[in-house]
Amino acid sequence: MIEKVTQVNSAVNNIVWGVPALTLLIGTGILMTVLTKFFQFTHFGHSMKETVGSLFKKKDILKTEDAHSISQFQALCTALSATIGTGNISGIAYAITMGGPGAVFWMWVAAIVGMMTNYSENVLGIYFRRKNERGEWCGGAMYYLRDGLGSKKGCEKIGKALAVLFSFFAVFASFGIGNMGQVASIKESVLNVVRFTGSDIGDSLIIGAVIAAVAALVIIGGISRIASANERIVPFMAVFYIVGSLAIILRNAGMVVPAFEAIFKGAFSMKAAAGGIGGAVIRQAVTWGFKRGVFSNEAGLGSSVMVHSASNVKEPVTQGLWGIFEVFFDTIIVCTLTALLILTSGIVDLETGASLSGATKLGLAAEAFTAAFGTFGGIFIAVAVTLFAFSTVLGWSYYGTKAWEYLFGTKATVVYKVIFLAVVFIGSTISADLVIDLSDTFNGLMAIPNLIGVLTLSGTVVAITNNYCERTFKEKKSGKDVNYMLSHFPDIQKAHEEAVRAGNG
Repeated sequence: MIEKVTQVNSAVNNIVWGVPALTLLIGTGILMTVLTKFFQFTHFGHSMKETVGSLFKKKDILKTEDAHSISQFQALCTALSATIGTGNISGIAYAITMGGPGAVFWMWVAAIVGMMTNYSENVLGIYFRRKNERGEWCGGAMYYLRDGLGSKKGCEKIGKALAVLFSFFAVFASFGIGNMGQVASIKESVLNVVRFTGSDIGDSLIIGAVIAAVAALVIIGGISRIASANERIVPFMAVFYIVGSLAIILRNAGMVVPAFEAIFKGAFSMKAAAGGIGGAVIRQAVTWGFKRGVFSNEAGLGSSVMVHSASNVKEPVTQGLWGIFEVFFDTIIVCTLTALLILTSGIVDLETGASLSGATKLGLAAEAFTAAFGTFGGIFIAVAVTLFAFSTVLGWSYYGTKAWEYLFGTKATVVYKVIFLAVVFIGSTISADLVIDLSDTFNGLMAIPNLIGVLTLSGTVVAITNNYCERTFKEKKSGKDVNYMLSHFPDIQKAHEEAVRAGNG
């Protein structure tokens, strides 16, 4: 049975991650970069000021008075909880061994254009969101496909059909990338450090039961409890991992320059392109490098927009700026640190990226920490992986819940949560490799309808962006009163406009 599933998945995966799909992913980021006049570059300072910079100035960023929404910071932490996962550790190690150090450069390129894909998704998510029967915000690719693409002449049916397909794929992806794959990684990292019963099956069942029990305490409470938990876990785990990575890099400071030389030297070789994303249309080996990048920051999947849409923000571009920061932090900061700690630790060949010990993926990253800190290094990586993976489980449980809600209604979400928690337990008993392969397939399937939505609504994103820039950077100088673009729906537009004009946006 498993062999048949593997064969079918491999066939579908080759289609989903073929040249057309890869071109669609990277092409959408490039197009949105050009259409917005390189917004992530020209307004980078403004983006940082209005996101991470605002945490120290604006209280409304950190909290919300609306019981049915979450703060902008909670939305960011929950989105980061899902994006900063095991892909930031094992995925980067795999990309280096597959494509050499130069693959890291092409991940940077992917992140730069991916910032605008994520930005566009979040802008559309806020613009087309609605409230459900509980008074909670509901947004995401399914809503801008149905109400955005679907509102265009002759596109009503295709918009609705793509919305259903996206939701269907998102539910299955939540069981893979956001559940079993993460649980399997936790199990692997924990068992490398400690044993409970002496039996692999027994130890796996114990780990699965503990994860499911703790996850249940959070997930059953809905978005408020998930956001509250991630608001505490994500900053701690990010600082924890960054400090540990920097400690290794600083210890091997003499290898930092050679590491960067290897990255830039190898970036344009055929092997680097094959393992990274720069040569995606040249050779099939690039598929793995690109999938690892998407597995990490999820730009183009349309996943994180579901939690960003639950934010108390009124201004679509404001949440779009958080999307830019999300990709920047995930890939440019966290993934780069992982790459440098591996490249400076002397555990890979700087010419080819080949592991000198034969270790790959998570094992290679663990080797870097163990080489620096001994036994403590193994404990460190186990704790880091557990935090990364568990927070990802929480974040993706919300994504799956919202997709399930779109398909079956708000009251049916309790059924999804029960299934999700059962899958957590199952994930501790199966092979991680097949789960990751299945996850890649559903990631790609999610991306296709989402990117169709982003492309067809690119004009709307540009109009909203121009409207924001006109009001933010030009209105005071010209003295003109510019109309607001805050929501597709007149009733929400009116309420949001009043709030923004009053300074509560």
